[in-house]
Amino acid sequence: MAKAKVYVKHLDAPYQTESRTKFMPLLPEMAAEIKKTVYEIFDEAGGEKLLKSSKNVYIKPNGIDAKAYCYTRPELVDAVICYWKEHGAKKIYLFENSTQSNATRIVYAVTGYDKICKKYGAIPVYLDEGKEVEFEFKGLPTQDQDPNGYQCNKFNFPKFVVDNLIKDKDKNLYISIPKLKSHSMAGVTMGVKNQWAFPCQTARGFDHNYNLHYKLVDILSYVRPDFTILEGVEGTIYGHYPVTALADTAVIPFKVLVAGANVVATDMVGASIYGYTLDDVPHLKLAVERDLAQGVKSMDDIEIDGDVSMYTEKYPYDLYDCYPPDVKLMFGKERCCKQGCQNNPLTLLQIMYNDYGGKGGWTMIMGKGHDPAEIDALTGKVLIVGDCAINEVGDKLIKKLGRKNVYLSHKCNSLADSAAAMFHLMKVNPMVFVPLPLPQSLYLLVMSKLHGSTALVPNAFSNLIKTV
Repeated sequence: MAKAKVYVKHLDAPYQTESRTKFMPLLPEMAAEIKKTVYEIFDEAGGEKLLKSSKNVYIKPNGIDAKAYCYTRPELVDAVICYWKEHGAKKIYLFENSTQSNATRIVYAVTGYDKICKKYGAIPVYLDEGKEVEFEFKGLPTQDQDPNGYQCNKFNFPKFVVDNLIKDKDKNLYISIPKLKSHSMAGVTMGVKNQWAFPCQTARGFDHNYNLHYKLVDILSYVRPDFTILEGVEGTIYGHYPVTALADTAVIPFKVLVAGANVVATDMVGASIYGYTLDDVPHLKLAVERDLAQGVKSMDDIEIDGDVSMYTEKYPYDLYDCYPPDVKLMFGKERCCKQGCQNNPLTLLQIMYNDYGGKGGWTMIMGKGHDPAEIDALTGKVLIVGDCAINEVGDKLIKKLGRKNVYLSHKCNSLADSAAAMFHLMKVNPMVFVPLPLPQSLYLLVMSKLHGSTALVPNAFSNLIKTV
């Protein structure tokens, strides 16, 4: 078997000299080098020969959110679209389904993806606004068959993806361009994790726990990119959604692009930049074990065109300890999954506190296996995150404190509910998360809904009105 080839291209252009806490567009020299390097990568990989019979190109960025450092830099998006515009593409689609509590149309507007599409005549596709087709997660049995199995094995796949990248995969070129990031729940989020956009937002709350890795690989079993470029101008550590105020600590300017036709191999090389092996990234190890890595079993099966010898440090991927001191955090002693009810709300908590001045003075309860005496002693306002905690202590606390003082965020990961609760508890206006003029933000939200968006967006007034 021929080795999987992965390109590692270092970027030598200057990076900003100001603190990374000020998120800025890349310097013109860096943008130009990214474009030059993208052209080199595609040319070396085959250029126009990569196009399939339709000559249509489908490009998936990492546009989970519009927060600094968590999305694919628009300079790379521009370079990839420009290359295929000049190299024979008939139609180019830029498609995404942002993370829970976001409308994709808004993310495109903030990141500038919409302007790039307009510039080149590419077609923006908001997967949360399209039709859906029911599919099944098959990696594990359900909890009816195994207590540790899936809570829910059904999910809706965007029909756009099913029609163009599954049914017509032999006709269309699919390119994934994720951001190089660590992830406090998945180890890394790169090419394989980039496809977590495909389950609709309502399905992502289930099994966002110790079984998350299996579901990521289930998606890979249905669809995988023909080519992947990891944008590593910067990479995040301490998770995928860094506190901007701590960006000088949590964001590393690696200045590298990593690319290849084998998404698992490309992710393995990307993970090695962080000092991680397969044992550190369960979904990549599962992909190899399930024979979804096109024969790749280890780094020995990968031909690296470039140099990774300088990456000798092992970077942290769990969350940085920067929480409000007056928020009491209660973790279940029997179970508290970092992949869901623990690290997702903790990420929101540190962002609202450090970047938006959110207030404390309340309690957050996660997981199951809580001391009854500690629960009985609680006063004030309480956010209960995840069904494990809600089922164990929800009724007791509602009876003791009153429903008006108890906030509930169901499933393993309901980001929209957790965000709505914290907006109200911490007195943070949801609209400050969207760095656009208020009329434009509201217009985009309305347009999303008019086009059928199923995105789970918190109420725009949830800082004023308790909604969960």
